[in-house]
Amino acid sequence: MKLTIVGGGSTYTPELIDGFSRLRALLPIEEVWLVDTDPGRLELVGGMSRRMFAAAGHPGRVIPTTDLVAGVSDADVVLLQLRVGGQAARHGDETWPHEVGCIGQETTGPGGLAKALRTVPVVLGIAETVRKHARPDAWIVDFTNPVGIVTRALLQAGHRAVGLCNVAIGFQRRFAAMLDVDASRVQLDHVGLNHLTWERSVYVDGADVLPGMIGDRIERLAEEVDLPASLIEKLRVVPSYYLRYFYAHDEVLAEQLHEPSRAQAVLAVEKELLELYADPNENQKPAALERRGGAFYSDAAVELIASLTADRGDVQVVNLLNNGSMPFLPDDHVIEVPARVGASGLEALPIAPLADDYAGLISHVAAYERLALDAAIDGSRDKVSRALLAHPLVGQYDRAEKLTDLLIAHNRDHLAWAQ
Repeated sequence: MKLTIVGGGSTYTPELIDGFSRLRALLPIEEVWLVDTDPGRLELVGGMSRRMFAAAGHPGRVIPTTDLVAGVSDADVVLLQLRVGGQAARHGDETWPHEVGCIGQETTGPGGLAKALRTVPVVLGIAETVRKHARPDAWIVDFTNPVGIVTRALLQAGHRAVGLCNVAIGFQRRFAAMLDVDASRVQLDHVGLNHLTWERSVYVDGADVLPGMIGDRIERLAEEVDLPASLIEKLRVVPSYYLRYFYAHDEVLAEQLHEPSRAQAVLAVEKELLELYADPNENQKPAALERRGGAFYSDAAVELIASLTADRGDVQVVNLLNNGSMPFLPDDHVIEVPARVGASGLEALPIAPLADDYAGLISHVAAYERLALDAAIDGSRDKVSRALLAHPLVGQYDRAEKLTDLLIAHNRDHLAWAQ
């Protein structure tokens, strides 16, 4: 199998390499191609990845390249993990919304729209190269945020694509540790949109243990998502920690105004990691990588790719087309739910009716996402302003207009229509 990682110069790539090494019986990879526009990072990350494979006894080859065509040619799977504009653009996403009293975040709110506008055109260009040069049945696995919007762009353009996020597997692993059971015994009723999800049930060997967890471990659950225990008790579900931007917006904003941005923290971690990757004696995943983010992503990626290529037919949480699963959303919207995964594609498991409070928020954010994708594909100031006005964290005309001007000013170099 040839697997290509676009954005392979990321400091996060050794996390994937570690997963490929540990789970090589599940996913027999012969070649991993790392594609990136930064040759310096490619050299460091590529060297570290080769040493990790060698230390683990993995027979696969690691091939870094700046040539996208060479990287994706005859690939079986292409994994997207790019960041258009780098951490500098992320820092902007996390700070300029503060000027008009909105949270700054790279996937939610105004910053999330900015990231979508920068990212979607680039991803669609890459996907066309994949269509021309990869194997005809190749899968595109998108981990590039905002995953829901990017995955819908790929599917709308006719690509064989699926979106992946580490939120669900993170909950699964943390719940398993909380309950002192093996993670393989835990399944989630995980429902919503990417970065807008709720855990409605936690099944251990088929029995829902969430009501008991809310009774016995509610403080621990609240700590996991940094939200009040009383909120979890009221909703009787566990919201994703991304719901904190909605349920505690003003509190989060106050924190952000007095703390360094996440981008600044990641830059410091990346500097440390690149220094480690430059050491020819380093051949194990460094502990510092845990601070980089994306916990358990390598396990989720291996599980998903194995099922797509080996037709295992198991159930995993992915981002895929709605196709009637949530009747209040269009069929072509992308949702994040458990689905059966096989070589022929993905099929969402049946979804029990949603409570009005989170069904309403899903509908609201989904409407914003459709406007956001329209703006990303066929950009204009008016379309950006409409998308911002539709976002539940903006929702006021004057604020949306000011945010539109700020977004364009901070991202002009990445917006072809704004030149």
